[in-house]
Amino acid sequence: MTTLYYAPGACSLAPHIVLEWIGAPYEAVKVAFGSKELLAVNPAGAVPTLRESDGWLLTQAGAILDYLAQKHPEAGLSGGNSLRDKAEAHRWSSFFTSDMHAAFWPIFSPHRYTTDADAAAKQAVVTAGHALVRKQLGLLDAHMTGRDWVLGDRSVIDTYAFPMLRWAIKLLPGGLDGYPNVQALHDRIAVDPAVQKVLAIETGA
Repeated sequence: MTTLYYAPGACSLAPHIVLEWIGAPYEAVKVAFGSKELLAVNPAGAVPTLRESDGWLLTQAGAILDYLAQKHPEAGLSGGNSLRDKAEAHRWSSFFTSDMHAAFWPIFSPHRYTTDADAAAKQAVVTAGHALVRKQLGLLDAHMTGRDWVLGDRSVIDTYAFPMLRWAIKLLPGGLDGYPNVQALHDRIAVDPAVQKVLAIETGA
């Protein structure tokens, strides 16, 4: 059976939702960042980590999402099979990994970006992070004009967006105000029964 190691609030929420959408049996194991249990399967101490029944391990959210989409083509979550469809899926997976997710790091860990211990210096880093996130939200909002889903049809990429949109609502002054297309994407995902089930599991675990 496939096992997903996750931490509530992390981007591991994305493959957790995908596993529910697929409908095949799986186990979800809640772990703490850097815990002995997690380090035993992923020396980086990070989530998500996916383990297959033969012991094979896969890390990195983008890779896990692509793997699950390809493993279960019957679920129709890859975003399409043409060369350009696949390129678009990789493009947006890279966007969420390298642009959107990275923009949050100054907000999550401002101490990594300044040697100044002064609170004002750290707040300046956080404020810069807010600007970075807004830039990425603007790009995504423009892309979502006239679209219901990032790739046109529902795909694993939408689940990748979801935890980051939740972070923006919680951490960004004004949340998703000013990004109506992004807000609509968030709301469209949030009302999905499988998504609500996963959120209940993660918040109640």
